[in-house]
Amino acid sequence: KYERAGYREWGGLMQDDVTDMTRWAIKSKIADSKRICIYGGSYGAYAAMMGAAKEPDLYRCVVGYSGVYDLTLMKTQGDIADRKSGVAYVHRVIGTDEEELKTRSPVYLADNIKAEVMLIHGAGDRRTPIQHARRMRRALESAGKDVEWVTDGREGHGFAGVSFQVELFEQINAFVKPYLALER
Repeated sequence: KYERAGYREWGGLMQDDVTDMTRWAIKSKIADSKRICIYGGSYGAYAAMMGAAKEPDLYRCVVGYSGVYDLTLMKTQGDIADRKSGVAYVHRVIGTDEEELKTRSPVYLADNIKAEVMLIHGAGDRRTPIQHARRMRRALESAGKDVEWVTDGREGHGFAGVSFQVELFEQINAFVKPYLALER
């Protein structure tokens, strides 16, 4: 029942949960409203970018890692679209109405995003093909935003290997540091 409550709520109630938790942390003095960044991978990257699009004044920076940014691509691109069960999942969980999917896709909401953006994506990603990140990057640049772009032709859905991960998280740390006013 809990899982089904999220069906067709990508960018809707599921996103509102993230926003509500962020606002709760600020109200509870756990987080400083002037130093909020959002980060996620795969669906989490989608939620991070949608958070920045739906709540443009809430986040200072956003990091999307191997993310889904255009829901219209999910039924035709990547390994999910390669299987009948994957297509059925997309239809059941995300929906099929093209216009509705666009209203819940950060790539079509790039003009709303005020936060600084870092996009990370492996060129060999079959789960969420790099086309998602390339479209997001172009949309943000068309909206006049600078984008910190990190990609590697050898990587897939996530960067493998300790040395790659250490290097990647050092880059993420350097990116978020000025927005979070981190001392180090």
